[in-house]
Amino acid sequence: MTLLDVSDLGVSYRTGGDVVRAVRGVDFSLQPGQTLGIAGESGSGKSTTVLSLLRLLPASARVTGSVRFKDEDLIQARWARIRSVRWAEASVIFQGAMSALNPVRTIGEQIREPILLHDKVGEREARARTAELLDSVGVSAQRAASYPHELSGGQRQRVMIAMALACRPELIIADEPTTALDVIVQAQILGLLTDLVADTKIGMIMISHDLSVLSSVCDRLAVMYAGRIVEIGPSKELIDNPQHPYTKALAGAFPTIGDPTSRMAPSGLAGDPPDLRNDLPGCPFRPRCPVSMAECATSRIELWPAGRDRESACLKVLP
Repeated sequence: MTLLDVSDLGVSYRTGGDVVRAVRGVDFSLQPGQTLGIAGESGSGKSTTVLSLLRLLPASARVTGSVRFKDEDLIQARWARIRSVRWAEASVIFQGAMSALNPVRTIGEQIREPILLHDKVGEREARARTAELLDSVGVSAQRAASYPHELSGGQRQRVMIAMALACRPELIIADEPTTALDVIVQAQILGLLTDLVADTKIGMIMISHDLSVLSSVCDRLAVMYAGRIVEIGPSKELIDNPQHPYTKALAGAFPTIGDPTSRMAPSGLAGDPPDLRNDLPGCPFRPRCPVSMAECATSRIELWPAGRDRESACLKVLP
């Protein structure tokens, strides 16, 4: 059974007299034991997309479409059901552990809280489970009495992972979990997440602006631009042979190790993303695209087959 099936997802915000359409008809699915990465520039709709899955957006957001989690539509579910799904069946590793953790409560208390709330166990069992979780993410169980400020950045991020796993969820959403970490700690955290998914067969969605991070962890990769998925497919194939000009620009923005040319002059992308208050007819990437055609301004752009198990929203993939 498909773990998660997202269909025609749309998210809009009203700011003053304007409506910002942050997500515009997103579709994807996730199988148990599979990892999906979502990449794109800031403002492309990555975080809004994943946070809408568990209805974690502010009250000003209007969400449309379908989010079927284990064949249950969470968009239509009652709030009591959503609260029971969070932590127990699906959880989030938030960006920036220091701002996500409560500074006046010990990490042990914060990990125990969802266990006591959802698993309905006693305090002794919850403490034992907390120690087990901390050990599993490489933090000494003796640190359970520590406060967040007493831990390093890498340790705090590991605590966030332990909290996300506290109630043995089937889905984890990781919102840029390695932002602001040094490269050594980042590699440790990514390795930990990869091992956890392999060992527990849970599904995971990870978002990042860094394609190299996603390609090292995720089976599949979706690239977002202006609130839409513009390319989706197996991570390695998408990185090695991008079919959409935007994906190619993202991949080219990172220097290649051992290549002094790319290190000294990584390719960039001119211009800015479009204003999401507008309708954006045709291809929204057209004003920044180096290979655009006249048809790109007026044609209806969709995700079309672009190889085995791949799709791209570019007219150039059509026969």
